Amino acid sequence: MSETQFRPYFLAGQPEAPNGDLAVADKYTGDTVATVALADAAAIDRAIAAADEATEPMRRMPAYQRQEVLQHCVRRFEERSGELADMLCAEAGKPIKDSRGEVSRLIDTFKIAAEEAVRITGEVLDMEISPRARGYRGMWKRVPVGACSFISPFNFPLNLAAHKIAPAIAAGCPFVLKPASRTPLGALAIGEVLAETDLPRGAFSILPCHRDGADLFTTDERLKLLSFTGSPEVGWDLKARAGKKKVVLELGGNAACIVDEDADLDDAVARLIVGAFYQSGQSCIGVQRILIHEKIYDELRDKLVAATEKLVAGDPRDEETFIGPMISEGEAKRLDGWIQEALKAGATRLCGRDRDGAMLPATLLENVPDDLSVCTEEAFGPVAVLSKFSDFTAALRQTNASRFGLQAGVFTRDLYKAQQAWDELEVGGVVIGDVPSWRVDHMPYGGVKDSGLGREGIRWAIEDMTEVRLLVIRDPAAR
Repeated sequence: MSETQFRPYFLAGQPEAPNGDLAVADKYTGDTVATVALADAAAIDRAIAAADEATEPMRRMPAYQRQEVLQHCVRRFEERSGELADMLCAEAGKPIKDSRGEVSRLIDTFKIAAEEAVRITGEVLDMEISPRARGYRGMWKRVPVGACSFISPFNFPLNLAAHKIAPAIAAGCPFVLKPASRTPLGALAIGEVLAETDLPRGAFSILPCHRDGADLFTTDERLKLLSFTGSPEVGWDLKARAGKKKVVLELGGNAACIVDEDADLDDAVARLIVGAFYQSGQSCIGVQRILIHEKIYDELRDKLVAATEKLVAGDPRDEETFIGPMISEGEAKRLDGWIQEALKAGATRLCGRDRDGAMLPATLLENVPDDLSVCTEEAFGPVAVLSKFSDFTAALRQTNASRFGLQAGVFTRDLYKAQQAWDELEVGGVVIGDVPSWRVDHMPYGGVKDSGLGREGIRWAIEDMTEVRLLVIRDPAAR
């Protein structure tokens, strides 16, 4: 994206351009790369009304037609993959290799949704469990909940929007989406492709807006489900104000990874580097806490430091860049402040240095007091804290000593320890032999405790976006 572009928003499936009030910056250079139409409360109200009116047409849309819409999206995303990757690189500051990876996941997510659109099944129930139920038959099916409200975050502007949009289309739910105001371009590109399809009018709206103008996304009773991905503080507040609608929350984490004494150290180092520093650590399942068995601590620490110091930081358009800018200078300043707080409390910085604007080098810390923010809160940046353990069960307890519970990783070759981790870790997902940052887009994904409520992954999202409807049939002749 070498020149400033203008992007309309999509209201009831149509592009509208009442203004160009939202400027989108290149996160590395700071230059404005696009201006975007910004929705006000009146536009949001119109979009919700249109989604409400589209509920019946979307419900009646045959599964094969919903599948065709999703398959069209897959084809168009493949055709536009280079453009989409360049867009991500600019608006999110995401290194170009990671940007291409996110585009591939966008395509995967829509492919999975296309498959699931034609296999939303029900069940026949044998009702005759006692004499009083003789002659009764039962069956149930899933029906769309109706109009949905989606709020997506800045760190995966394409794929985390896709994890809301694609299952909604598969399930037959109209929706309104608020993309992150820092990174709206990816969601609007999805809107451009959806506008090419035969979705009913009002089936989708994609409306960038300021947070203080988006209250209707949460409170309007015409919306039957709210799905939010973002910070815990905002998410739980939205749930408290959402009224009677279903709520799905994908919130933060401070993911731990346990490396036991039998781990392949070189393999663990390679995966930990990716898990901790991929897209500058701005992932809710990024590796933040690394718990290492005392017998291998020194060796693994030294290998981690050596590998981290080799990471290339700089322009995300450079093919060799691994660490790009954080989403804003303010976020880099916040995390740098947490690092400085730890250093003042006696922590050791094994590698890394002070920030330069929005650029914060990959940082490893050890000897950090457990009660400091860099351990207890979500860092959401390129920093990881090392600590040692002697007892595996104690390491599981230390992992659980957090208000978050999204995913955890465990490097062990011991089957029984792997099963113990699965049984005891208070998280939504346990990944054995890899980092908690690993995700494939059809798996059930979500957290417990302050990390959220409900699950994403297309099949599980469809379950949230549908309701069970029972049919009971009485045969009078059976009496």
